[in-house]
Amino acid sequence: MRATSVLLSVMAQVPEFGRRLTAAFGAPAGRMETFTEVSLPHGDTPRRPDGVIRVERAGKLWTALVETKTNGNALRTEQVQAYMDIAARRGYEAVITLSNDVALEGSPLVDVRIDGRRKHKVALWHLSWAEVAHQAQMLIRHEGVGNAAHAWLLQELLHYLQHDNSGCHGFQNMGAAWVPVRNGIDDETLCQGDPRALEVVESWERLIRQVCLTLGGELGQKVLPVQRSRRGGDPAARRARLADQLCRDGRLQAELRIEGTPGVLAVTADLRTGKLRTSLEIPAPEQGYPLSWAKRLVRRLAEAPADLHIETLVEQAAGGAGGPRGTLEKLRPEPADLLPKDGAPITGFRLSLFKGMGSGRGNAETGFIRSVDDAVRRFYATVVTHLERPAPRRTAAV
Repeated sequence: MRATSVLLSVMAQVPEFGRRLTAAFGAPAGRMETFTEVSLPHGDTPRRPDGVIRVERAGKLWTALVETKTNGNALRTEQVQAYMDIAARRGYEAVITLSNDVALEGSPLVDVRIDGRRKHKVALWHLSWAEVAHQAQMLIRHEGVGNAAHAWLLQELLHYLQHDNSGCHGFQNMGAAWVPVRNGIDDETLCQGDPRALEVVESWERLIRQVCLTLGGELGQKVLPVQRSRRGGDPAARRARLADQLCRDGRLQAELRIEGTPGVLAVTADLRTGKLRTSLEIPAPEQGYPLSWAKRLVRRLAEAPADLHIETLVEQAAGGAGGPRGTLEKLRPEPADLLPKDGAPITGFRLSLFKGMGSGRGNAETGFIRSVDDAVRRFYATVVTHLERPAPRRTAAV
């Protein structure tokens, strides 16, 4: 109740924010009114959705019912179904669910039945609390809000959402299948086709989407997950392939595209070794000499962690050896060690950081979710930012 009333009141008072949250759901740009705990008739027992949003434009009304969950509580199918039926009877346009969970394409959080005989169609949409915080961050910290009072309201909302006791912290649990799958990988008893592996893949995808939202809100840039599949491909088939790969290799993999960066940030969680790898491949310059490329790269990374791994990517025939590699600490005095001994053409460089990953399924200090989030933040802050700046100039000796 508290979370719903806080959010809906700010949506009504800050037009830019309310518009950002409802535009994707088909709402028009107009005067917004919000209500909480409205009693609506439904058979013998009236229903009381957590909230109602109404937008008026040119004499027409757009109305949505809102069902909210906090503290990781799951949405209930029968509850959402009742609101869908009420909305259809009353001519409302949408039902919006709001929870800690992150929706995935082709994998609805609740399965509702749509009565095809009704002329009026109701759309079912989902928001995560992470998306709400992301939009608030984008407006406050990067795009700006014209009215000082509106900016203050948004800042207070963000402070509320990020408070430990709000229950609005986004996706925080890898699910019941997480521990059995990790144990199955450890003792090599996890078989392809195990439905628990698919559950873990879906949780991993939700986690990566949330990491993108959090990082994008902090940077003020678009951060999107990269899906290596054909356009129009079936998301369920893609996740099934990833689940089989998890059973074979014991790895979860994802890629993030950050606006303005020279490559794609890759994240690999190796459940066999308990390590997280964050990496970025940068192409070799089109002009210059390999030694100058290596020296310039090492200079750019002067303030990066000493344990950063750098690998030279080379053109090679099938089965050929890879390029040289080493830690930044060892390469600083000898950048020439990055050059292939056989003179093979250099195509680029791969930069990687490794860290141990949490074992718990939740978002505690020792949890897996926290460790992935921390690894991505650290890699961006300590490695990627140096690649976006001009290389420091060498000072001439006096």
